[in-house]
Amino acid sequence: MKMFSAVLRDGHLSADDVPALPWWSFTKTLIAALTVRSAARGQLDLDAPCKGHAWTLRDLLQHRAGLGDYGPMPRYKAAVAAGEAPWTDAEFLRAVPLDALMSPPRESFRYSNIGYLLVVQALEAATGHSLETLLREMTAPLGLSSVHIARMPSDFADLPFPSGGYHPGWVAHRCAMGTPADAVRLLRAILDDPTLGEMQAAVPLGGTIAGRPWTETGYGLGMMIGRVGTAGRAIGHSGGGAFSANAVYALPDCPGNPVVATFVAGGDEAPAETAAVALACAG
Repeated sequence: MKMFSAVLRDGHLSADDVPALPWWSFTKTLIAALTVRSAARGQLDLDAPCKGHAWTLRDLLQHRAGLGDYGPMPRYKAAVAAGEAPWTDAEFLRAVPLDALMSPPRESFRYSNIGYLLVVQALEAATGHSLETLLREMTAPLGLSSVHIARMPSDFADLPFPSGGYHPGWVAHRCAMGTPADAVRLLRAILDDPTLGEMQAAVPLGGTIAGRPWTETGYGLGMMIGRVGTAGRAIGHSGGGAFSANAVYALPDCPGNPVVATFVAGGDEAPAETAAVALACAG
């Protein structure tokens, strides 16, 4: 299995020297951090109903708004496979109508990329800045120069995982990129920021997931939070896309309080998660 990784343990970083790789759904952790930070500044209210709807930004961040998603749709899969131009935001929202909820808000957990597209729109409207600009403002003081939003297929060219010409615009909520080293640095900074502590307030979801290392699962604000067997707590996010997958997690019960990022070929998150746990326990 081709894998690239980074481990931050006891303040010491070891990482493979690779270019920026797609972070896929780890992007949700960044979106949530920016949203919570904006709420702390009074620019947003996480608990006010979003205009014209019963859900709140907190519901969207926790995947508890009841929204559907486009991933299982045959026409979405066909359009991607045919190499068509990605849908606009408006087209994504027409494909997943906001008035056709799968369940009432706060009744159940339903993972939805569309929910995070709505968060991005609210965040950009409230701040007057693009997600790219907000992300740069968060990462520049930390010296994380590799982090950016993928915009075109050329962003995925010359990667160690062949992209097949995949267009990042097919990720409705946007797809951040960065090195494994910058992924672990950024997650460490988010977890250490006292203004972002509520991101770790998780709603319990259940127990084991077949083929994956989870023995308890939950979801906070843009964070997958649970336990991974004897390795204990895991806090972060996995991501899977058209041609690669990743897992970026803090495992505070392992020696040295490690933060680990693993990136593998193929869209299956399970190998990345399993490798992340093994690396965290290896110290």
